[in-house]
Amino acid sequence: MLWKLRARAGYWIARQLLGWRWWVAQPRAWHWMEGQYARMANLGDRQAQSFYGHLLLFRGQGLGAREEGLRLLGLAARAGDAKAAYQLGVSSLAGSTRQPPDGREAARWWTLAAENGHPLAAHRLAELYRQGGEGQPADPDLAGRYATRAGELGL
Repeated sequence: MLWKLRARAGYWIARQLLGWRWWVAQPRAWHWMEGQYARMANLGDRQAQSFYGHLLLFRGQGLGAREEGLRLLGLAARAGDAKAAYQLGVSSLAGSTRQPPDGREAARWWTLAAENGHPLAAHRLAELYRQGGEGQPADPDLAGRYATRAGELGL
């Protein structure tokens, strides 16, 4: 129990220190901060998985960091994190060196994100259904439904 409290405290401190540019520039400090993010994500905290997954996806070094970021985003998205699901949809539609663009996978992730209240996911989903592409056939009815949903969510 004490180790979970210690992990939460370390994570909170590391998140606060992220705003201090000079602290982040120190290699030892950054290594410690990444350790705190990773530890909290490995404990199953959805917000930590989403945060650290985004960090690895956009700022990680190498393909391994990107793959770990996508894995963590997948865990967070399945737990109900809308931002993580949206980013997985973007990655699915963009494709990578390992897999081609997949419109169906993007639609699956964006549907999950839109159901959890992400307005941009609903908008991108409406566009995908309106135009079709990358293995996803056009569907005007679903396009209208998700355009309405995007409006309801404030976009």
